[in-house]
Amino acid sequence: MRPPEVVVRRLVAVWIKKADLDFDTVEHLAGEERFRDVVAFHAQQAAEKYVKAILTRHQIEFPKTHLIEQLLILLSPAEPQLADALDAARWLSPFGVDVRYPGDRPDTLPGDEVRALALTRLVRERVMALLNPYLAAEDTHPL
Repeated sequence: MRPPEVVVRRLVAVWIKKADLDFDTVEHLAGEERFRDVVAFHAQQAAEKYVKAILTRHQIEFPKTHLIEQLLILLSPAEPQLADALDAARWLSPFGVDVRYPGDRPDTLPGDEVRALALTRLVRERVMALLNPYLAAEDTHPL
């Protein structure tokens, strides 16, 4: 049985709230090179959560994963154009957990923080363009 739409909307809003916190962190720290790893981590987290928000909106189940490419594969049947538009965000996947541990992480290079911010902005803009009207519909259908 599918959950009521109001429950889905609330869960989507929670995913967005969490993604926005990561996105705000990225925007705030992206200008400082010493935070490159932190920016890459939070950029990946934000992108992942925005994609999980749109998957939740479509009630598509997803595993507990940090692999953006895996999430985009799941998204493709419901939103093929969006999944294609977000394909470049796959680059962020290694920064999800690998950057958290010394020696077991990908190297972030100068400029990676700028690329991470740009990709996360792309994901946020494209996902929110679809989710904003969906979330606004809640106002027209009160409980």
